[in-house]
Amino acid sequence: MQYRNPVLPGTHPDPTVCRVGEDYYLATSSFEYFPGVPLYHSTDLVSWTHVGHCLTRESQLDVTDTDSSDGIYAPTLRHHDGTFYLVTTFVGGGGHFVVTAEEPTGEWSEPTSLDAPGFDPDLFFDDGTVYLSYAHGPTLAETTVHVAPVDLDTGAVGDSRTLWEGIEGTFCEAPHLYEVDGTYYLLTAEGGTHTNHMVVAARGDSPTGPFEPCPHNPILSHRGHPMHPVSAAGHGDLVDAPDGSWWLVFLGVRQQGGHPGWHHLGRETFLAPVDWRDGWPVVAAGGPVDLVVDVESLPGDGGSPEPSAPARETHETFDGETLDGAFEFRRNPAEGAYSLDDESLTLRPRTASLDDRGATFVGRRQAHFDCRCSVHLAFDPAPGEEAGLALVADERHHYEVGLRGRENGSVALVRRRVGDVTAVAAERRVDGETFELTVDATPTSYRFAVEAGGGGETARDGPLATAAPRYLATEVTGLFTGVYVGPYVVARTGSSDHEEPTAAHVERFRYEPTEP
Repeated sequence: MQYRNPVLPGTHPDPTVCRVGEDYYLATSSFEYFPGVPLYHSTDLVSWTHVGHCLTRESQLDVTDTDSSDGIYAPTLRHHDGTFYLVTTFVGGGGHFVVTAEEPTGEWSEPTSLDAPGFDPDLFFDDGTVYLSYAHGPTLAETTVHVAPVDLDTGAVGDSRTLWEGIEGTFCEAPHLYEVDGTYYLLTAEGGTHTNHMVVAARGDSPTGPFEPCPHNPILSHRGHPMHPVSAAGHGDLVDAPDGSWWLVFLGVRQQGGHPGWHHLGRETFLAPVDWRDGWPVVAAGGPVDLVVDVESLPGDGGSPEPSAPARETHETFDGETLDGAFEFRRNPAEGAYSLDDESLTLRPRTASLDDRGATFVGRRQAHFDCRCSVHLAFDPAPGEEAGLALVADERHHYEVGLRGRENGSVALVRRRVGDVTAVAAERRVDGETFELTVDATPTSYRFAVEAGGGGETARDGPLATAAPRYLATEVTGLFTGVYVGPYVVARTGSSDHEEPTAAHVERFRYEPTEP
């Protein structure tokens, strides 16, 4: 049978997976986004359903002042003696911490801080001892892997020792420890997180080493395949299935534009089969991992796998008590800025532009190169006020199609912000009380349109403007995240705290894949 990669498209970096019976749970990094650490469930490792987030309360995660691409790095998810454990690092915040849950789809505990430096932590349970391993070094390029016993009740960490220095001596990170048939295995990510990324394996007789390197390291890397559609393959986590098969989840990017190319959907989660030969894991029969993978079978009931939640259409009419789980905020949402009222999402402005860290914006991951995203918006702006639909990488890299109030009425506009340059690409006078704002995406373009009344498929007068996705790509932004798309509202410049800004009412949000 076949399955398609990535199994979790859009920004889903640093995947970690654990199995409980016939159920698999997977979590990924979330950086500055809130809620933190999205959590997925599957029975076949291919079809993933979003079942919540591990960090849903400000007491667990306060990223209000977190820089872009700081925040939550590289979690490890494990299950032991009936309890789920998630350990991760708040970079730029409080360092390592662990949260627990008896039921992963319920509430997770308050964090317990772990007294150790570094990032990319892992937990390994062995014969009554819990080991914390992590990456640490004087610089990111000089990190090595360290291990120490840890008391998860108190957060106390014992004496540490260097566990692994890497096969090339640079960017040694993302350790995961396993025990397989009495032998201990260590997986690490090395080579940096871009085109030289790789997964490295080692084994030994103790979880504290010493470890011998696998003779065919790296066990996964696309560094020698610059034209392959999947690049930057690395940061893997192993899991076994009830049928005895083994699998690796790992991050990769789908690059566009040939070599060197670019990627704007972020680092995504991929899946590869694993064989064991001479006591070593062999990923994808030793070759590169393709977008379409042939395997004899998948775990589960053997049916055809369905697309994972991020790859499905989102059609939100805001008539429930909570937002669709696909939505996330850039940092903790400000009280009063977002509310569900009368079958609409009401957005209240807090800043003068999307360049500001506290802007009112909520979005879902762009998970397809070809897609359409639209909002049906009720908005009557005062001069200088604006609301619309935005594609956001961070505060310095975003595109938006919006409605802006002028002294003599409203205009529809498209704005591009790329680094230090901001420009309005197009403006058009519009009349009405409700509007449909649309972005049609392809691998090489975004097309922005506005229609008064919002009843048609496209704007009557054609697109307002276009923009190139590549300028929201990591190769330009330098970020660890990809593009999010969703509604926003901003206040007019110089508005007084005593003035009541105009709220925007989003009556419908739709995200539709349009890939052939």
